[in-house]
Amino acid sequence: MRSIVTVLGGSGYIGRTLVARLARAGYTVRLLTRSRERTKSLWVLPGIDVREANVYDASQLTAAIEGSDAVINLVGIIRETRGQTFARAHALLPKMVVAACSATGVERLLHMSALNASASAPSEYLRSKRVGEAAVRTSKLRWTIFRPSIVFGQDDEFLNTFARVLRQAPLLVVPSVQTRFQPVYVGDVAAAFCRALPLFPTVGKIFPLGGPRVYRLDEMLRWLGKTIGAPRPILSTPASLAPLQAWLLEHLPGHLMTRDQLRSLQKDSVCPDEKASALRVLRIVPTALEEVAPSWLKA
Repeated sequence: MRSIVTVLGGSGYIGRTLVARLARAGYTVRLLTRSRERTKSLWVLPGIDVREANVYDASQLTAAIEGSDAVINLVGIIRETRGQTFARAHALLPKMVVAACSATGVERLLHMSALNASASAPSEYLRSKRVGEAAVRTSKLRWTIFRPSIVFGQDDEFLNTFARVLRQAPLLVVPSVQTRFQPVYVGDVAAAFCRALPLFPTVGKIFPLGGPRVYRLDEMLRWLGKTIGAPRPILSTPASLAPLQAWLLEHLPGHLMTRDQLRSLQKDSVCPDEKASALRVLRIVPTALEEVAPSWLKA
């Protein structure tokens, strides 16, 4: 009998990639979603069981998880809205997932966090991620936590948003251009989750996830502009004006940046120890940004 893996957050671009990989690997994937229509592209895959459920309703969540062999929680947001906050998505939901797993006898839990998640982090996004981690780590489940840097892919918000702006603007003025990132390909993230799922040595471990190269923000944006045929000057916003710029961008269409994201940029998003990187531990050859991204950025 095929193992049943319940996935929360499977309708996002990371989730869709992981669900497809799990299906190809022979798992039965129970995909929880608020709307079946959002998962339409996945219906053709073998072994996909799409279930509409409000994961913030404890009874619905517990019923949806019942009978699973493992649970993967990918739920995350990068900006708050009236209906969704960091505290709700990153702190409350992991506690509910742990409780539902414990109540139904599900022992295996894989959880998505973020690099720099910490109680003393500068942003609410990162502090809330740490609260969620704590709920997982203090449980009696067989857990594994992943902490990725920026995850890039065909439908990501980071590269595609900046590409749209670069095509329209004569120059780009952004804060914290010296901040460093280690972008990791969405396919590699999916591979890490899939490989770690049955492996006992990954239980109780927190793994950073980063790609093969570290970039400063301005370096990445210059590469992006050149790749899409829209090279632009990249200027740094003075530190004194950065909060005002972030406030303006937060209230303009396009969602280029929020004040909380600006605070996250105070810290480099880079794997602290390459030897501990999930891709290296799980023997996954990391995919370079330059290797795959041009295929969709130039389209």
